[in-house]
Amino acid sequence: MAAAPMFVPRSAWGANDRVAYGLIAAGGRGRYLNQKFQALGARCVAICDVYQPYIDLAKKDSPDAKTFIDYNELLAEPGIDAVVLAGPDHHHCPMLLASLKAKKDVYAEKPLSWSLEESDIMVKAVRNSDRIVQIGMQRRSAPSILRAKSLVDEGLLGKITLVKPQWHWNVSRPLDNSALAGNLDWQRFLGSAPKRDLEPMRFRRWRVFKDYAGGNMTDQGTHLMDVVQWFTRSGPPVSAVAQGYVAKMEGAEHPDVFSAVFEFKDFMATWTLDYCNAYENGWSITFMGDEGTMILDEEGFRVYAEPWDKNPEPIFMGRSPVPVESHIQNFLDCTKSRQQPTCTVEIAAAAVSGPHLANLAMFQGRKVKMSEVTKTS
Repeated sequence: MAAAPMFVPRSAWGANDRVAYGLIAAGGRGRYLNQKFQALGARCVAICDVYQPYIDLAKKDSPDAKTFIDYNELLAEPGIDAVVLAGPDHHHCPMLLASLKAKKDVYAEKPLSWSLEESDIMVKAVRNSDRIVQIGMQRRSAPSILRAKSLVDEGLLGKITLVKPQWHWNVSRPLDNSALAGNLDWQRFLGSAPKRDLEPMRFRRWRVFKDYAGGNMTDQGTHLMDVVQWFTRSGPPVSAVAQGYVAKMEGAEHPDVFSAVFEFKDFMATWTLDYCNAYENGWSITFMGDEGTMILDEEGFRVYAEPWDKNPEPIFMGRSPVPVESHIQNFLDCTKSRQQPTCTVEIAAAAVSGPHLANLAMFQGRKVKMSEVTKTS
């Protein structure tokens, strides 16, 4: 039997004490986060993944970390203060619940959940625990986004009537279903998802399959729709309609080109994605008010006054990227202070609710109201 986890009381931690964490899911995003956590002084003491090549790659950055295939065995390991969860969406809920049961603080990748129902379960579980849980929506900790939010709060844009988040990348290609190199525990990857024979493309590109994720509607949409709702203080949308199709990503179930329209109480929002074109490459959010327009993107923000001019000069501008480091640092600080982090599970649940609603609308081919699919309107 594994020894019980050993914890240092948070009140006894000093300024130089380092958080010891386990990495659960060491794919590309997991390894990226692992590098960032260690650069900020945290110690990776354990790594878990169902695919051996991913473990081998993560070990290059954390050579002293113990390795596991079953994350429950990692969670039973003594001396781990926190875990970083970076697995597919359908594992987010069971991994979080197991981590809370094991008394670990959690930094979990977005989107929060695979479904609206899971969001409710996850929020309740966190609030019934004493654990710190940060969801990886780094715009909540980005200085440029916070400055832009303060300008909106001051009324600079006037009445906001339409918001247009978008994401353009020219990255779509047919899915690769060739044999995988190295050992994969396919049954552990499937977890609670329907059982089926191994298809390598489902492991490589799990995000575009309905059994494992909500596609880029929920993945990228969680980031951008969170900012929409945060800046407008609106809460989740009232209803959604959506359409999309697979343009170039042959083999995918989720579309690589789509558009969703959200109805809020006092404004509308459109959320569009095209992974077959790089015009205005990357993400942006345009807030349109009767006194001004704000454009947020990876470089910062720009504000233009009304009425629109052919060659306008911004009346406000902020140039700063969206670093993940400040979001991770906030989590590490909160593991010691026991204060709530900048992106709680409640924020993350609200952020993904609109994208979940849009997926229901798209695949059902109709307008879907939030009141139909949740306990409250």
